[in-house]
Amino acid sequence: MAFIPQGNSDGASSPRIPGVNRLLTKVEMRLSCKNLMDKDIASKSDPLVVVMIYDQMTKKWTEVDRTERIKNNQNPTFTKGVIMEYHFEEVQKVKFSVYDIDNNTKDLRDDDFLGETECTVGQLVSAKKITKPLVLKDGKPAKKGTITIDTEEVAENHDVLVLSFRASSLDKKDVMGKSDPFLEFYKQGTTSEDWHKVHQTEVIKNTLNPVWKPAEVGVRKLCNGDYDKKLKIMCFDHDEGSANDLIGEFYTSARQLMESGTRQIEWDCINPKKKAKKKNYKNSGKVFLTSCEVKRHYTFLDFILGGCQINFTVGIDFTGSNGDPQEATSLHFISDSAPNEYTQAIVGVGEVIQDYDSDKLFPALGFGAKIPPNNEISHEFAINFNANNPFCSGVAGVVAAYQACLRQVTLWGPTNVAPIISHVAKFASEALNQNKASQYFILLLLTDGVLTDMYETRDAIVRASHLPMSIIIVGVGTADFTDMRMLDGDDGKLRSPNGEAAARDIVQFVPFRDFKGADPAELARCVLAELPQQVEEYFRMKSVHPPVLHR
Repeated sequence: MAFIPQGNSDGASSPRIPGVNRLLTKVEMRLSCKNLMDKDIASKSDPLVVVMIYDQMTKKWTEVDRTERIKNNQNPTFTKGVIMEYHFEEVQKVKFSVYDIDNNTKDLRDDDFLGETECTVGQLVSAKKITKPLVLKDGKPAKKGTITIDTEEVAENHDVLVLSFRASSLDKKDVMGKSDPFLEFYKQGTTSEDWHKVHQTEVIKNTLNPVWKPAEVGVRKLCNGDYDKKLKIMCFDHDEGSANDLIGEFYTSARQLMESGTRQIEWDCINPKKKAKKKNYKNSGKVFLTSCEVKRHYTFLDFILGGCQINFTVGIDFTGSNGDPQEATSLHFISDSAPNEYTQAIVGVGEVIQDYDSDKLFPALGFGAKIPPNNEISHEFAINFNANNPFCSGVAGVVAAYQACLRQVTLWGPTNVAPIISHVAKFASEALNQNKASQYFILLLLTDGVLTDMYETRDAIVRASHLPMSIIIVGVGTADFTDMRMLDGDDGKLRSPNGEAAARDIVQFVPFRDFKGADPAELARCVLAELPQQVEEYFRMKSVHPPVLHR
C-alpha cells in the first residue's frame, strides 16, 4: 500500500510535539455579502468570493477555494461552503476577496475587484459568525460593502441521502401557464434567522404536480452531522429573467427524512404571506417525500487506503516551437544552474503523485518529434525508446530519460496530443473492465503551444471522461493558451465535435508562467487540488466501492 504523507495545510511537514497526537480538524465557512459595489452598467454585479490563506514559509497568499458566481446580485448568499484545515497551534491568516466575474476563466485579472477583508481562522472559530467591512486595495472602504462569515467544525460523516420528492396541487403562479416548480434546501445557521442554502432541485416546467429526480445530498452538507438540526425546504416557481415566486415552504430535519425510509411522508406547503392574509388558508399544495435511501459516500482516502493505485504518465512536447535545445532561449535548454520549466513541472507534480503508486514506475511519452532510427515523425513514443517498456524509475528516472531523449530526437511538429490521451485511455479502459476501484490514471501533459488537433483532443477527452482517468495540462512558455482553457471543463461545457458532453470534468489546465519563480510544490497544489474530487466522482458514478475498506 502506498505511503500517504502527513502534513500541515501549507504542505510542509508538521512539527512533531513530544507526547502530543496532532489531530486534524476542518472547518466550513459559509459566506454572504451585503451592499456590494455595482460595477456593471446594464445590470448588477456577478459576485464571487476567493478565499486565500497566508503561507508562513513562502510569505505568499495561496488560494484555498472560491465560491460559485451569483449573477446580478449585490447581496449574495453563496451556496458553496469553503472547507479548510484548522490548527489551534498556528496563526492562520485568511483573506476573503470579492470579485465581479465577467467571463468564464479562472484568471481574475480581467474582473472587477469589489473589496476584501483579512482575519485569522482562530477569530472565525471563536466568533462562529462575524461580519466585516470590505476594503479596497488602498485600504479605503468599499463603500458600504460587508462580508459575513459563518464558521462551524466539519463533522466527519460521509453518508449521502438519496431523496425522492414530488408535489401535488401547487399554486398556479404563471399567467400563461401553470408553474415551473423547484425545491431549495436550507440548513439553519448559528441563529434562528440564519439559513444557508445547501441544495437545489431541477426545475419542472409547466406543472402543478411535479416529480423531481432523486437528489443526492451529503449528510455533512445537509446538517453537518446534527440529525436534529432544523431544515427548511422552500418551493419556488422559476421565472426566467426575474425573481422566482415563492409557492410555499415547510420544515423538517435529517432525522425525520431518514426515518421515513420507503414510507411516504407529506407536508403542507405554506406561503406565510397568504396564510397571514386569508383566514381559511390551508396550504399552497402538498410536498411528499416518497423515499429516502442512505448511501455511504466513499472519500478519496477510502479508495487510497483501500488499495487503489494512482498510475502516473507523463507526456512531453518535443515540437520545434520549443526552440533548439542547444540554445539558452529554448524551453528545452538544459542548464546546470536551474532546471527548465518542463523539468520543474515533472518534479513538482510527480513528487506528490509518486507516493500513491507502489512500484513508482512511470510511463513517459513524447510527441511532435522525428525519432530514431528512421527519423520518422511520431506523436506517441517512449522517451526511453523502448516501446515494450516505456517505464521510468521514479521522478528522477523520468527527468533523466527526458534529458537523454533531447540529445537523440529532432524537434518537429505539429502539436498533436490526442494520441497520448488515447494511449492512457486504453489502459484506463482495461481497469474499467475489472469493475473495481483498484486503479486510477493521471496523465500530465506538458506543451508549449496551441494544439493542432483540438477536435481530436476534445473527442479523446470526452471519451476519457467515462474512464478512471484525469488529465493535467501545463502550458510551458509564453504562448496564447486561450483555446487550451476550453478543455478545462469547470463550467461543464466541454463537448466533443459531434456534440457529446463530457461525463465529468477531468482536465485541469494551468500556464506555468503563473508559477514562475515559485516553489514547484505550488504548481502541484494547484493542478492536483481537484484530483481527489475527480477520483471520488468517478467511482461514485460507477457505483464502485473501495477494494478493501480501511478500518
